[in-house]
Formats: sequence, structure tokens, C-alpha cells
Amino acid sequence: MEMVLYMKNLDCPNCAEKIRAETEKIPFVKEAGMNFMAKKLSLTVASESGEAVLKEVQRITASMEPDVEVMLLENASAPMADDDEDGDSDVRVMAVRIAVSAVVFAVGLIFRESAYALWIFLAAYFIIGLDVLITAGKNIIRGSAFDECFLMAIASLGAFCIGEYPEGVAVMILYQLGETLQDCAVRRSRKSVSSLMDIRPDIASVKRGAEVEQVPPETVETGDIIVVKAGEKIPLDGVIVSGSTTADTSALTGESVPAQLTEGDEVMSGCVNLSGLIEVRVTKPFGESTVTKILEMVENASAKKARTEQFITRFARWYTPCVVIAALLLAIVPTIVSGYDQRYIYSALSFLVVSCPCALVISVPLSFFGGIGGASAKGILIKGGVTMEQLADCGTVVFDKTGTLTDGTFDITEIIPVNCSEEELLKLAAAAEQASNHPAAAAVMRRFGGTPEKAEITELAGRGVKAVTSGRTILAGNKKLMDENGVAEIPTVEAAGTLIFVAENGVYKGVVVISDKIKSDAEKTVSELKKAGIRTVMLTGDRQSAADVTAKKLGLDEWHAELLPDGKVKAVEEIIEKNSLKKKKNKTVFVGDGINDAPVLMRADAGVAMGGIGSDAAIEAADAVIMTDEPSKLIEAIRVSKKTKGIAVQNIAFSLAVKAAVLILSALGLTTMWAAVFADVGVCLIAVANALRAKK
Repeated sequence: MEMVLYMKNLDCPNCAEKIRAETEKIPFVKEAGMNFMAKKLSLTVASESGEAVLKEVQRITASMEPDVEVMLLENASAPMADDDEDGDSDVRVMAVRIAVSAVVFAVGLIFRESAYALWIFLAAYFIIGLDVLITAGKNIIRGSAFDECFLMAIASLGAFCIGEYPEGVAVMILYQLGETLQDCAVRRSRKSVSSLMDIRPDIASVKRGAEVEQVPPETVETGDIIVVKAGEKIPLDGVIVSGSTTADTSALTGESVPAQLTEGDEVMSGCVNLSGLIEVRVTKPFGESTVTKILEMVENASAKKARTEQFITRFARWYTPCVVIAALLLAIVPTIVSGYDQRYIYSALSFLVVSCPCALVISVPLSFFGGIGGASAKGILIKGGVTMEQLADCGTVVFDKTGTLTDGTFDITEIIPVNCSEEELLKLAAAAEQASNHPAAAAVMRRFGGTPEKAEITELAGRGVKAVTSGRTILAGNKKLMDENGVAEIPTVEAAGTLIFVAENGVYKGVVVISDKIKSDAEKTVSELKKAGIRTVMLTGDRQSAADVTAKKLGLDEWHAELLPDGKVKAVEEIIEKNSLKKKKNKTVFVGDGINDAPVLMRADAGVAMGGIGSDAAIEAADAVIMTDEPSKLIEAIRVSKKTKGIAVQNIAFSLAVKAAVLILSALGLTTMWAAVFADVGVCLIAVANALRAKK
């Protein structure tokens, strides 16, 4: 049985991982996955044990994060209310507390030698640290000591007990500052992706007798008739029972040419109705529709932590207890051997400050958040540190074609007349296509630019159009239309794209080729990737001839055409398998924009969606989104990722080196608690400053 729990007010990534790990130890739980950004805990549990598991998760969460509220989601994909506004208010309050405490602390330093110094420092301490003391006390009662609050409370109060008032206050101020910076970074990251999370269809227009009622798609039943107007998304899978239209299916099939649909044809949810009004009999409930299935794949995907974050998690698990034990030994053993000396207590307290893993746990996420912020400023949304690592180690980029390397819009790329001029052929085509809503017809009219002859026009679904004007009959459409009307002597045309054959009074006049335009910066993107030693591949559902033209023009290393969504997944899996055999880091990145690309985006080491015109599901499934629809932004994303990964490694190395040095010096009695404060929270602040470089 699958369960999804919403963790309201969950803002600590370290605590989130602890909750997930403890939850996985519950006897009835087979698997637990934490989506920290969405605040969701996904569980696979034994049947009939859901209520018991929920209560146990609530108990575990309350012991670690009392402010987090755990609730069961009946609908896992339902959008949750945004509780970050309350969090923003808390951050503002904390900022005021830090500022006030810092001012009082400064006054205490000025009057350090006065009789009132203790009271001034205590005032500064309780302004900033009272909640930490309360939390530490509650955790001790719950049997959960040795967390960050407990360590900071003992270290700071111990400093007061031995007369080191400034150190006690400084420990608490800097600890709260580090926590606040972490909360701000997490909230900014969540807000940057929040606009991409609502991917459910808004409404379905259901026909009830003579009236049409707008209802949520999930309430529509199989057999109901829904009405879809031009420009609307088709909300549910079904069969057309009335009307005909052209539908943009590129988001589902990758086919660049819109499909001609008429009565009896199947339609899939997620397609866009481009022209006429249609009535559709629903064949699948919303829960089984094409869109919902893909969204479920996305929702069930487990978030992967960056390797550097995994290292820190494992390191912190052993680091803290080891240093706490060392602190106790440092205080007890010398006292037993040579008698009581305040220096031993002071050194032990310094160890406790350094033992808090906050700086280590925070430094890596903040480094990646800095890179995420820098990428966002350039129109690139990267959803996590693991994605940045994968992009930094990229060895192969796999592109979708339509909407990714090409505009997804159509234009005339070639006019091939027979026994007439190009102008005459275009004039005939415009006369026939003037009333059509098909994108190919729009391309003809844009190129013609004038006012065509008035004509009596008949649209022939799936074949083209017939126009009668001034005693002439003009046909414009596919070869099937020509054959049906006895138009002979049609030559073989090798041009890539949509072919509009034109005939006048049964005589073939030529063909107009409509193609999807390659994006202006696509060639530059491929060239830059190849210069960086990255292999380029294209996968498309389009015709082989169209794929060949695009791939050769761009200079791609490899390409495959006429692929359905499962074919793309299989192709990417084969590429990943080949890359895994190579010794060097060679991750596979997939770039796409359609809803059919969502499974491939999830399967690749890193998925990048073209967000400006891309489908909501692709954006949700992807690990990164290029918001401006410029493929060249991928080069920038890789560059920023490499830089950010370097910064994260620098922060880890710096943090570990400083902590090791301070621990050794403290054990030898050669340093002060100020150095311990620096080694803990000070290192975190330096890591934040270092991470800001990625934003530039």
C-alpha cells in the first residue's frame, strides 16, 4: 500500500533526512522517500497498517521537529496550501531578534568590566537563545538529546558558568544566524519552483442534457460527454463523437505536424484543440488518463541527494557522537589525573561547539543553492544539488527535436512549381488555404501576405482543402487528396517537412514545403557542446527525412527518428548503459519539452525541460528548466554547475580542515572558544559568502 504524508513547516533538510531514516525503521514500512522540496514523505507500507504507521511517523516527527505537522494526503497529486508565508514571518521575527541581541551584545562588550556586564550578556543571550533552551529541554524529556539545540545550549550555558559571557552569547547568535540563513535559502528555492507544481487540468466542460457544466476533471465519469473549444486543452482521454478539428499532439507524440481529427478518432488528455469545437466521449477516468499516469511517475520518483551531500550525511552521523565523547574524555580524564582545572572544562565546551555538524550540513546545500540562484538569474531553473553534479559530469546530451532544437512553429522552406512561377503557385495555395486554421495554412498565408481570391472552400478532413473560384477548382493537401481526384504526374519529392501538393482543374501545379524552423541558437549550442567534448544525440517522433535534415544541419553526432515515448526511454537507457562502461565521468542529460518527454526526463541522469512553451508535466518531471526556450542556456547551466560543484568541494574541504585544526588546538589548550565558534558557525558564514560567487 502506498501512502503520502505532507510535512507542513518542514524547513530543515538535515531533520528531513533523519525523519525519513527513522520512518524506514518502522516494522510495517517497506520503503520511505522524502521529497524535501514538496514537503512530502512517500511510504510503501504493509496493507491495513496505514493508521498505525501515520501515528508512528507523527511521533517520530514530533520528537525531532515539534513544529512540523504531519497529515495524510488522500490525493497525492493535489496541490497543498502554501505554508511558507508563515515561515517568512518567522524569518523576519528572527532577524529582528538577532539584530536586537547583537546590539545588546555590543553594549555588553563596551561595559564588559562593569558590575552589570553579566546581566547585559544574559539579556542578549535570552533574547536570541530562549527558544533553543526550551527546545533542548523538551527534547531531553522526549529522550532525544545530543541534537543541535542540546549541544548549543550546553556549550553556551557552560561558557556562562565559567565566566566566559561573550563566548556564550556569540555561540547562540551565530548559531541562530546560520539557521536563519539556511531557512531563507530553502524557502527561496521552494518559491522558485512553486509556479511549476500545479500541473493538473483546471476544468472539464461536461454536457448535461442541453446544458454544459464546468466541473473538476476528476469528477467526470467514463461515458460522459465533454465539450472542448478551440484553444482549450483536452482534459481527459476519449473518442470524438461530434465535430472535427486539428489538434496539437506534439506534447504527447513528438510529432511536429498537428493531427487532423474527426468523428471516431481517439484523443488523449494533454492535446490542445487548435480549431473547431468537438464533443468527446470519455473512455478513461481522470485517474487513468494519459496526463495522470505521467504525473504519477513524476510524483513517485525518489529525490536523489548529491554525492557530496550524502558524504556529509554519513560523516555527520559519526562525527557528532565521536566529538561529544572526546569532549567528555577531555573534561574527565585530565581532572582524574591531575585534579580540577577550568581549562579542561573550557576545552571540553569548545569541543561541544565544534561537535555540532550544522556548518558541515549547511555548507553544501547553501553552495548548491547559491549556484541555483545564479542559474535562475540567467533564466535556468535547477531543482537540486544532485542535478548540478550530474550536469557538471555531463558527457552526453540527448535532445528532443520539436520545441527543443526547433521552434515548434511552421514556415515555408521550399516552393517547387511545375509549369508555373513560384508566385502563381503560392497564389493558388493561398486561395485554397485562406479559411483553414491549420498551422501549415497559416504559414502559407504569412508568406503570401496579400488578399487571396474569394472562393467557396470545403475542408476535407485528413486530406486537405478544396476551393472553387472563378470557375476553377483548386486542390491543396496531401498526396492522398491528389490521388482521390485523379491528379497525375506527381513527381517524388525528397524535401523534409509537411508537403502541400497543389492542383488546378486536375492539373498538378507543384508543391509547397512547410517545415519546423531550427532555433537560431541551436547550431551554436551543438557546436559549443562538441568543443567541450560532450557527445550530442537527437531523438524525435518526427519522420526520418525531417530528422535527417535537422541533424545534418546542426552537426549532431547521432540521431533516431519515428520514436514513441517508450522508444525514447529505451534509447536513453542504451546510451546510459554505454556511458556507464566508461571510466571517466560521463552522465547523460536529456533535453525536451513535451509531456511525452516526462518519462525520458526522469530516466536520464539529468532531465532538462524547455519551460517557456513546454508542457507542465515535462517541467515537473525535469531536474532543470530552461525558462527562455533557448537551448544555448544549456551551456550556461553546465558551466554554472561545474563552478558550483567546485565551490561545494571547497566548502567541505575548508570546513573539515578548520574543524580538525581547532579540535587539535583545543585539545592542547592552545585556542579559545571564539575559535570553536568560528570553526562551527563562522565556517558556515564563510561557506555562504563563498557560495554567493556562484550567483555571479
